[in-house]
Amino acid sequence: MGRVSETLARTRRATRRHDREILALALPAFGALVAEPLFVLADTAIVGHLGTGPLAGLAVAAPLLTTAVGVFVFLAYATTAAVSRRVGAGDLPAAIRQGMDGIWLALLLGTALAAAALPTAPGLVRLLGASPDSAPYAITYLRISALGIPAMLAVLAATGVLRGLQNTRTPLYVAVGGFAVNGVLNLAFVYGAGWGIAGSAWGTVAAQYGMAAVYLAVVVRGARRHGASLRPDAAGIRACARAGVPLLVRTLALRAVLMIATAVAARLGDREVAAHQVVLALWNLLAFALDAIAIAGQSIIGRYLGADDADGARAACRRMVRWGIATGVLLGALVVLSRPLLVPLFTSDASVRDALLPALLVAALSQPVAGVVFVLDGVLMGAGDGPYLARAMLVVLAVFAPAALLVPVLGGGLTALWWAMALMMAARLVTLWLRARSGRWIVTGAVRG
Repeated sequence: MGRVSETLARTRRATRRHDREILALALPAFGALVAEPLFVLADTAIVGHLGTGPLAGLAVAAPLLTTAVGVFVFLAYATTAAVSRRVGAGDLPAAIRQGMDGIWLALLLGTALAAAALPTAPGLVRLLGASPDSAPYAITYLRISALGIPAMLAVLAATGVLRGLQNTRTPLYVAVGGFAVNGVLNLAFVYGAGWGIAGSAWGTVAAQYGMAAVYLAVVVRGARRHGASLRPDAAGIRACARAGVPLLVRTLALRAVLMIATAVAARLGDREVAAHQVVLALWNLLAFALDAIAIAGQSIIGRYLGADDADGARAACRRMVRWGIATGVLLGALVVLSRPLLVPLFTSDASVRDALLPALLVAALSQPVAGVVFVLDGVLMGAGDGPYLARAMLVVLAVFAPAALLVPVLGGGLTALWWAMALMMAARLVTLWLRARSGRWIVTGAVRG
């Protein structure tokens, strides 16, 4: 009995330790994730008072910008995994050096993307169908905002560095500070200086470069403290790029899923696509909470594997899966219970509400599955298992695309489309769960071989 009690006590202590680690990383990460979309909301609120033309121009340009930057989110994910492994191995100078390689890659990619966006802005705006009245505003906003892309990508990479160093508080402070500065500058430039929509773009660019400067100051200070080189290293930058390619493929496949879903909803009719937009917005909001746990998973798993602690990585994975299930159940229940309050906030059209309510219920029911999917996604990212994640997401896309495209053919409505989205999440769960159970993701050492 004594041995059993001692074993149970050790298990309880380990569980409490994992819970503390997850909370310490996930809560600040959640705050930073929520702060990021507020940039677009602030711009929308300020530009909205300039008139319909500028607001419509922003509606076209902002998604182009956020999509272009979002595709390169692997700069944060791959950097987190690589840096946390070095931290687990006890080699902080190498961890910071690894992070600097990611930042240099971000600056190179950001410069190239900005250079491509400047001449192609008019064509991109026309491609999205901007009206003659809104197109000039969209082009102005996109061209000016494109100048901030190097800073935006540097922020992604630097955020990954700090997450890998087990620090999610600094990204929270920087995100909140950046949002506040963005709001003040937007008001000053748009109304004080009378620059209109150009002022909104310049305010956002200035805020992004300010955030990048703060991050770089933190990383440079750490590099000097630990004697890590700050110079660009061609071999290190190439290694970061190679590690990021599979995650880029994964992200593009996931974006394709969302684009197909929106295209199918649009074919169903105006009522359905309007309701779909509301459900998707709420879905993305719920994803912030689940993604915060995934970010904690990236940092914690990478550290355990870098420290050659395979058992610790497995135990942390199991605990985070429980967190994912519990969080998913809680979020799903909140959506179900708050549906009568939520829906009127987004639309007063009775026909849109009729389409929205059952689809929202499907989205709510799939949240426990989403909780496990996000966690396992973060675990495998933290393990540096990007090639598998890319292959798995392509399989998921192959499952989802025909199911979604059949919805209008078979006469299904928006609810049927969201059942296809639930099928997509179930397919992700199967692919990720099989990999997690196989143990093939567990590769220990400072560098994944």
